[in-house]
Amino acid sequence: MQHNIHFSTRALKSVRPALKNAHPVSAPIYLSTTYERAEDGSYYDGLIYSRNDNPNRHILEKSVAQLENGALAYAFGSGMAAIHAVFQALESGDEVLLPEDVYYNVRLLFQSVFERWGLKMQTADFTSISAIEAAIHPETKLIWMETPSNPQLQITDIRAVVELAETKGILTAVDNTWATPVLQRPLDLGADISMHSSTKYFGGHSDVLSGLLVLKSENELAERIHRIQKLSGGVPSPFDCWLVARGIQTLHLRVKAQSATAMKLSTFLHHHPQIEQVNYPGLPSHPQHDIAKRQMQGGFGGMLSVLTKGDAMNISNRLQHFTSATSLGGVESLVEHRRSVEGEGSATPENLLRLSIGLEAVEDLIADWEQALMNIE
Repeated sequence: MQHNIHFSTRALKSVRPALKNAHPVSAPIYLSTTYERAEDGSYYDGLIYSRNDNPNRHILEKSVAQLENGALAYAFGSGMAAIHAVFQALESGDEVLLPEDVYYNVRLLFQSVFERWGLKMQTADFTSISAIEAAIHPETKLIWMETPSNPQLQITDIRAVVELAETKGILTAVDNTWATPVLQRPLDLGADISMHSSTKYFGGHSDVLSGLLVLKSENELAERIHRIQKLSGGVPSPFDCWLVARGIQTLHLRVKAQSATAMKLSTFLHHHPQIEQVNYPGLPSHPQHDIAKRQMQGGFGGMLSVLTKGDAMNISNRLQHFTSATSLGGVESLVEHRRSVEGEGSATPENLLRLSIGLEAVEDLIADWEQALMNIE
């Protein structure tokens, strides 16, 4: 570089990337918001502007599409942003059929935003195919499944719902956040969309916010969602994409370990006299255990909820190895009193505690519950 160039110019030019032929084992973080254009007007690797695309986002989207056996995937700034994009891809006057036990903020999204846009919402008992069929109207364009459901871990028969929807020309989507593609692949069961709050198990360390949509086919619906992603700008940062992609490398190990611990803890709590009910699809006592066993492979997930006989909030406060906090899927075990979080209008029982199982020793978690339930009134 010529030394007679002014310092300010040299400062800018001196940090330009020069290692074009390097092959790093760990993917770099591409923080640039814009990309150089070739002399002929084309764009290198199709990269124009980071809202449209980014190397880290491309790596993440390609990875998750492969894991879910999908045609393509789109990353968003949060799970709710991903859900918003799916609903926004519908037309005014369309109706979405939701489970009665659905993530509370999905219901709020409809009530606060989409109802004003003319989008309709209907709920049904998603443990019953006949109840789902009875709730379908001519305006129903999308059936949104959540299995296992949040927070009562109800199981929906994905394949049966897909077969019903196909006879009526209705799209199907599955929130696969809790199961992850390690245990369940909705697209293989015929669903059109698999959604993830990748904040949870994909990231895995409670330090990143993001969401993902995986599409079974490259079609008009996929293009609509892609346009919404690019134009609305609700995308994750390059660093967020890098964190989620890093988490994916250990996803299989974490989910398998968390599932095994959740199974053992659920079995212990199921037999405890101070516990009224354990909601965990791995237990033979679960009403939809056979369905879960058929569509979830290799485990039943790291999430469970319990109905306590004593004061649930008091029990939660007595736990020492469970942090009382929202969210799930991290390496640390969390406990949450869902009713107080969801607030007015919540259908969650007052005595329900939701547990996200981490990577602590199962013996320590069982001992923690033993002491927390001792002398409870």
